[in-house]
Amino acid sequence: MLILPNQQTTTSMSAHLAQTMTLLGLTLGELQQKIDSELASNPALELMEERTCPMCKRPLPPRGPCPICSQPASLESQDPIVFISPREDFYTGSASTAGEVPEEPFVSESIDLPSYVLRQAAADLPTDDRLVAAYILTHLDEDGFLTTTALEVARYHHRLPSEITALIEKLKRCDPVGVCSANPIEAMLVQVEVLSETMNVPALTREVVADYLHQVSQHHYPEIARALGTSSQQIQKVAAFISENLNPFPARAHWGDVRNPNSNDSQVFHQPDILIYHLNENPANPLVVEIILPIRGTLRVNPLFKSSLKQMEQDKTEEWRSDIEKANLLIKCIQQRSNALKLLLEKLVVIQKDYILQGDLAMTPLTRAEIAGMLDMHESTISRAVSSKTVQLPNKKIVPLAIFFDRSLAHRTLIKQMIEDETHALSDSEIQGMLKEQGIEIARRTVAKYRSMEGILPGNLRQSKTR
Repeated sequence: MLILPNQQTTTSMSAHLAQTMTLLGLTLGELQQKIDSELASNPALELMEERTCPMCKRPLPPRGPCPICSQPASLESQDPIVFISPREDFYTGSASTAGEVPEEPFVSESIDLPSYVLRQAAADLPTDDRLVAAYILTHLDEDGFLTTTALEVARYHHRLPSEITALIEKLKRCDPVGVCSANPIEAMLVQVEVLSETMNVPALTREVVADYLHQVSQHHYPEIARALGTSSQQIQKVAAFISENLNPFPARAHWGDVRNPNSNDSQVFHQPDILIYHLNENPANPLVVEIILPIRGTLRVNPLFKSSLKQMEQDKTEEWRSDIEKANLLIKCIQQRSNALKLLLEKLVVIQKDYILQGDLAMTPLTRAEIAGMLDMHESTISRAVSSKTVQLPNKKIVPLAIFFDRSLAHRTLIKQMIEDETHALSDSEIQGMLKEQGIEIARRTVAKYRSMEGILPGNLRQSKTR
């Protein structure tokens, strides 16, 4: 029985960690709901009207951030000022009014994969074929593969199977190339065919894709070379080409769900979890990072409830003690959540300062794993802290906190600018070359992916639209 205290300690620590991680993943609104629910259900928990700073514990003014924690340590310092601000109302920095919404909220346009493909193909199809194409595209799985056959479609629409096969072949050449294929190999073969029209494809690529993909994955290059009567070096070239340019699952590069893409991203955010603005709204001053805690007062364990515990009947003691423990745990876990977010934002705002002030092209490539290492945290902790959170930037634009880890943003923005400034419809290969001239080495396939993520058609389709 001597192990019981350790068991209890372990259980307590596990509960503390579990609740802290749960709270860390909550948005501002979700945390507010959690606190309201606990206040309603737990008599040991109370919200004091007096507002105190979560960091320095000083009394706060009726409105606005802590006058101490929201100021720089020295007038010369340009380090960001990061603090926790307890309030339930929303206002945008020191110069804005309550309830103000940003002029340019973050909005993600959402289009499903069938619509995206049909949009490309429709211009070159007769009206009757468009209807059939739309039907075909409703039979895509999550990877972009066709779940029906040409024969079944032909029977349904009373058309010749050869006509349906020809239509499917046209759809396969739309972006993402290989969509409507039957399987990964077929999708990759279509991609090889399309790529061969605009670039030099290594010899024997088609043969390797068709018959030796498994051996390629195992790096059995000499075995493949003997079978095809070539050198291991040539097979290595083919393997490198496949890795850099071919996608066995066409839909995965762009859509999480074929029929409901990016459903969680298509929102307009009007209540950010974090505010970033210049001190006193002066661009020459340091950045202020205000992490919102959605309570105007101060949470605490009700002292009367706690003192009454000694007078309670035995059968009620355990219940009351449990309420007190739950209240204490919630308060501690909220504090842990605040501390973790503060540590993260202190580092993140320094790394991404150029992006915050200059925009998408200035984004610094950064991963969650990298910043986890800098902060000596687990990567899962960073992921929870970032999850579903939004940030209001100094220009009043509201973006997901996750955008600070979007390694492709700068490249996508540059590609978009190139296309906006094009004098003729640039192919993905041409864009790849222009990026290379600027010192940016990315594969043509990656260019195509980034272009698609911006909702931009391939060059040949943009050309056809301008004719």
